[in-house]
Amino acid sequence: MIKPTNIKKNALRSRRRATIRKRLSGTAERPRLVVFRSLKHIYGQIIDDISGKTIVSFSDNAKSFEAEKGLKKTERSALVGKKLGEMALEAGITQVAFDRAGYKYHGRVKALADAAREAGLKF
Repeated sequence: MIKPTNIKKNALRSRRRATIRKRLSGTAERPRLVVFRSLKHIYGQIIDDISGKTIVSFSDNAKSFEAEKGLKKTERSALVGKKLGEMALEAGITQVAFDRAGYKYHGRVKALADAAREAGLKF
């Protein structure tokens, strides 16, 4: 059963997400790096909103994701950010607009962003 507190949390996050998306859009020169965080996994994708296409995507749930057993979720998020940054550079993307999708910028979201910056993305 879903408790009312979870419903309220999700409603508040969706409101924050809508506020962010009003002013943030990805272009071909500067696509949008979106983060989705579930309880077990983290997903990142780089989207060109004008053409409506996902350019690069990666997650810790992907088959090509190779990590050691026993890593914490923040450590796995950093690996996802690093791999996403490398894939973006291979696709010719150097600058992105970071979309945290209503999540607070700490923990797993911050780890992914910092690792993507270390890989060479600018935002």
